Order: sequence, then structure tokens, then C-alpha cells
Amino acid sequence: MEMRILGNTGLQVSRLALGTMTWGRDTDEDEAADQLRSYLEAGGNFLDTAALYGDGDSERVIGGFLGTLIERSEILISTKAGISYKANERRVNNSRSSLLDDLDKSLTRLGIDYVDLWQIHGWDESVPLEETLSALDFAVSSGRVRYVGLSNFNGWQLAKAATLQNPLFGKSPIASVQREYSLLNREIESELLPAAAELGVGVLAWSPLGRGVLTGKYRNGMPSDSRGATPHFADFIAPYLNSRSSSIVEAVCVAAEGLGYSPLEVALAWVRDSVGVASAIVGARTGAQLRGVLTSEEIALPDPVRFALDDISVAKN
Repeated sequence: MEMRILGNTGLQVSRLALGTMTWGRDTDEDEAADQLRSYLEAGGNFLDTAALYGDGDSERVIGGFLGTLIERSEILISTKAGISYKANERRVNNSRSSLLDDLDKSLTRLGIDYVDLWQIHGWDESVPLEETLSALDFAVSSGRVRYVGLSNFNGWQLAKAATLQNPLFGKSPIASVQREYSLLNREIESELLPAAAELGVGVLAWSPLGRGVLTGKYRNGMPSDSRGATPHFADFIAPYLNSRSSSIVEAVCVAAEGLGYSPLEVALAWVRDSVGVASAIVGARTGAQLRGVLTSEEIALPDPVRFALDDISVAKN
């Protein structure tokens, strides 16, 4: 798998990262192990998780694989802090104390001394940004984190954070920003992508398959074994089950048929090779599904197809 440099760092990440949001909940340990083996065989080196995922179960599952399926030194582990759910209520707490507490719990669940990339999971308007960023500096200086990043920040939030974290002032620079990006959601192109390029920050694209909708699985209704049919993912998928999305999905399917690829391969290749994207985060419920995703490594979209999909998805925005 092709490796790319993450922002203005020396860190090399595979252009497909393995997302583990469902591990320990919808994906049991056997299926997760199958996914990890397939990903490693494809040459991937970058796992994405968060303290939030499965209330820590995703990190626990990964921790169980270290030293058995893979050595710690052979994989990059990225996790996030700052968001939790209590009594079904989403809570954001980017205070220094809360973030560092999240980090310590993540390291314990993972069974490791450090993570390669630690990200603030979302913006918290109730906490001064300077306090939030101080947690990043302390995490790096204490040896618990190698690189730091942000997740779900918009353009001006990224610009402010990256400016405050100027390494000329002895700060730990922002290496990456993670945001949703697909043919169904191109919001980051207006501000975030240009800001990241100017600031030397690598972009990690989550949900590059439009929350699974761009695979075409929802064209004829709701499959009983899909994420959209589960109680905890139904609201996540629902925004893309509309006429606008359907038109884009049909265009992807037409392109795929003409090229002899699957809709999944076309949609993923479009994001993966977009300017500014360091790595696209892919996830799956089963190992078989992931192996289907990894076949995208074998293809590249011809420019005319890419430009046509650009035009169609922008026109539908």
C-alpha cells in the first residue's frame, strides 16, 4: 500500500487507514482479527480509534492484538479524546484535566506506553482553546504521545489552533485534521482543505464512502444486515438516504460499470486521491467486507471520470 507523509511531519502513513469504530460492539474480536490480518497483508500501517468508540471497547480489542497479531513497533495507533456519551447524551469536555484523563484511560485499554497520533475529537466552545492545546503539549513532552491532531474542527478553528501551536514557540505542531469527506459531503473543500494546505496539516478523511451509501447497498431499500438497520447507526445513515444522494450514487454506479469496478472502489479512489488527503479511513463490519474495500488499492480513476464525478456531486450540493 502506498505511504504518504502526514502534513509537515516525518510520519509515513498508509493512504488507507483502518477505522475501528465498530470493534467490540458490532464487530467481535474474531472478525476484528480477520480485518486486521487482511489490512496488514495489504500493507497498511495505520489504525484509527477513539476513547468514545464502543465506550472504550475498540481500544481494548486493539490492545489484545498487540504482541499477538502484530508487534507494537509495526503499527501506528491513532486515538481521540474529549467526547463521551452519558445517559444517551453527547458531552464534549476539552478541559486539560479531562483530556489527559481520557489519554491515560486510552493507554491503559490499549496496554501501551504511547500513541502515535492523539487527536482532540471535537471543538468545545466552553473551554479556552489555549487550555485544550496545553494538554497536547503536555502529552507530547511526557512521552505519551508522538504527534497531535484535531478532529471535526472547521477551517477557522484549525487555523487558530495551528497558529497557537507554532513550533517556533516550542509548541507541539498540529500534524493532522480529521473530517468527513466524500462525494456526498464536500464541505471541507471550501475552507478546511485550503487551510490545511497552507498550514502544512495532513487531512484524514473519515466516511469516504458516504457512511456506506456510496457502495450502492441502499439503492433498493434498507438491507437487514446494514448499519442503517441498526438502532445506533440509523440516525447516522439517514441524512444520506435522500434524492440528492441517490442521484450521486447512480452516477458512481454508472462510472463503476463503465470502468469494470465496483461503486465502492470508484467512490473510495475519488477521496483517497483528492488533493490534500493524506489518508482515507475505511471501516467494515466483517473481514470479507474489508477485503472488498482493500481492492480499491489496485485502481486509479481516469481524469475524465474524476472530473465528471466532481461536476455531478458539486451540482447536487
